[in-house]
Amino acid sequence: MSALLSFFSSTHITELVVTLGLLGVTAIVFAESGLLIGFFLPGDSMLFTAGILASQGLMNIWLLVPLVIAAAIIGDSVGYWFGNYIGPKLFTRQDSLLFKQKYVTETHRYFEKYGPYTIIIARFIPIVRTFAPVLAGVGNMNYSTFLIYNIIGGALWGTGVTLAGFWLGNTIPNIDHYLLPIIGLIVLISILPPLWQWYRRR
Repeated sequence: MSALLSFFSSTHITELVVTLGLLGVTAIVFAESGLLIGFFLPGDSMLFTAGILASQGLMNIWLLVPLVIAAAIIGDSVGYWFGNYIGPKLFTRQDSLLFKQKYVTETHRYFEKYGPYTIIIARFIPIVRTFAPVLAGVGNMNYSTFLIYNIIGGALWGTGVTLAGFWLGNTIPNIDHYLLPIIGLIVLISILPPLWQWYRRR
């Protein structure tokens, strides 16, 4: 648990973003969106931190936002075609260290409740955003419909979270002093929807 908290700490994420740079951030967004093994990556907090660093001149915001949006859209498309290819096998796969059947079940519930809007909603929910495009492919969702919602969700997420960090970085002096509680708040907000679903089922 301590290792996990350390991984999601503001210092660690800041160092990660600075070290990896634009291409590294883009690669992480792609992995979280399109590869099942990327579900544990800190997408929201990483983009927010990247936006703050851009406000301090450490990254180019005009390159950051388009690259993030493109990586999110392409990543989701890869996830869709992967799901379309493996089909029902995903539902019978055994639990492992990185894969839990409950992730698939939870995302499937979102699809049943919200339909194609899940592609947009999932962008703002960790884990669900990784499995949503895969489930869309498994369910043979029309790709044209999927792509429309994918573009909308990727643009809203990539622009909104990144520019929120950029705006706060330009507005609040010494915002790096408050980065840890801000990231904690982002993580809390992002996990509220699945927690609410769990509470209702209880």
